Amino acid sequence: MEVLQLLVSGVSQGCVYGLIALGFVLIYKATEMVNFAQGEIMMLGAFVAFTFANLLGWPFWMAVIMTLLVMAAFGALTERLILRPMIGEPPFSVLMLTIGMGYVLRAGAGAIWGNEPRTLTTPYSGGIVDLGGVIIGYENIVIIVGTAVLCLVLFLFFRYSRVGIAMQATSQNQLAAYYMGIPVKRIYSLVWALSAGIAATAGILVAPVALVDPLMGFIGIKAFAAAIVGGFGSLPGAILGGIIIGVVEQFAALYLPPGFSETSAYVILLVMLLVRPEGLFATMLQKKV
Repeated sequence: MEVLQLLVSGVSQGCVYGLIALGFVLIYKATEMVNFAQGEIMMLGAFVAFTFANLLGWPFWMAVIMTLLVMAAFGALTERLILRPMIGEPPFSVLMLTIGMGYVLRAGAGAIWGNEPRTLTTPYSGGIVDLGGVIIGYENIVIIVGTAVLCLVLFLFFRYSRVGIAMQATSQNQLAAYYMGIPVKRIYSLVWALSAGIAATAGILVAPVALVDPLMGFIGIKAFAAAIVGGFGSLPGAILGGIIIGVVEQFAALYLPPGFSETSAYVILLVMLLVRPEGLFATMLQKKV
């Protein structure tokens, strides 16, 4: 029973890592940029949801919809105003820009909402399910089910929608996509909007479990490790990498000396870089449109 309990908790936490890692992978595949502010965007989404649900008293479902719309607009504006002028600059410059953006978002969140941890109120907070001695919180169930539903929606979006296919074409070959009539710059904005929406979803899902505060975005570092473990160009790999890290953390917290749980993600990352640097889902794809 103890193993099952740890497994459920680990999968739940890993799903959050995986969702943030999805944002890393989406932006990298489409624009070849690495957004190290992805965790802070998740944090901002959690605070926006807290504002709508707790401070303004909106119904939870309406707060979720508005949060996703606000964060999608934030992602698109970030790409248009901050990242697009950096096209053609050295990757290191873009990397430092996103790191700096993360610091600005943390400071801004602290100035607006304060540094005191907050709790996002949800209709399912505090509920539990007892499955033969395995206690599962409603929050964990919502995280796992929400992640599965989002992955299904993303699969259908990229498989059947014209915009999703255009995003895939752009990620394969930007120049060829441009010559085929795909508005590459507009696709960039849509990718950032989608990535911010996914990060906000992760923030909404994890907020009832982990308190909302400006420092919660630091889990983006573990999500980056998850993206590398799964294969930085693979969307399924991002989710799998997140789940692996989440499960290992839970078992390490119980069976290993104190402190190993927090460092287990980086140990896994180092081992993966030594054994299989291309990641679990590495694929050699011929670029095509």
